[in-house]
Amino acid sequence: MLYETKRSLFRPLGIILKWSILLFFLLFTFVPLGWLVLSSFKTNFEFETNPFALPAVWQFGNYVKAIQISGLPRLFFNSIVVSSFSTVLNLLVTAMAAFVLSRLRFPFQNAILTTLTAGVLIPIIALMVPYFSIIRALGLYDTLWGLIVTYASINIPISVFLLHGFMRTLPRELEEAAVMDGCTLFQRFYRIVLPLSQLGIVTAGTFVFLYSWNEFLYAMLLTSSVASRTIQLGIRFFTSQFFIDYTAMYAAIVITILPSVVVYILFHDKIVRGLTSGAVKG
Repeated sequence: MLYETKRSLFRPLGIILKWSILLFFLLFTFVPLGWLVLSSFKTNFEFETNPFALPAVWQFGNYVKAIQISGLPRLFFNSIVVSSFSTVLNLLVTAMAAFVLSRLRFPFQNAILTTLTAGVLIPIIALMVPYFSIIRALGLYDTLWGLIVTYASINIPISVFLLHGFMRTLPRELEEAAVMDGCTLFQRFYRIVLPLSQLGIVTAGTFVFLYSWNEFLYAMLLTSSVASRTIQLGIRFFTSQFFIDYTAMYAAIVITILPSVVVYILFHDKIVRGLTSGAVKG
């Protein structure tokens, strides 16, 4: 009885503590984003004199200026090309690798899987010199293909991990029936396993796309010309060229955020289902 009384007393405190922590992280996430959006609609004078006040007149022209002056359309196009092609290339390789590692049996299978997925633990900065040397040797330095190959390679461990966890839950009876109908190994892959793995593919593809879209370090390392510059790298040089026009720079930053938000809104339910589907082996 005394135990139940103590539980009833501490339960409201636990609820208050839980919601306080959630509210703190909510504010910590959205307050800077809201400040960024508001600042993008101000004049530079308003931003410098009273950065936390609402704009007196909403300056929608900042977005027009950001697009016209900074060459944003070209940067936007480069980022779309790099993100899309790196996602497709990554999924093409990792889907086949995950299929072999999850559906077949061969020597050193677990060792290969462990080696591939262990790449998640390696800091990205530790691979800068090897990637730079390889890209230079392949003649892909300062090209969009250099970034595409790099981003696709960097995300192989996480994609293999996600797709392998999803594919191993698929019933083997489906493949056995396909074999009896005369399907080859490749036909089993693209006719049976691949269509049933759409949730895992969408999840892995979203991670790769968002990483490729937001990546800055390798874009700076592997490119040097404006023609190969992605949008995140372009924002970095925006300050050096237009160091006074902060509000137009913030408008450009808001524009770069929109594709990530749109992709997550479109696929967030599939991402959650894809992450949890491979959690239980059955």
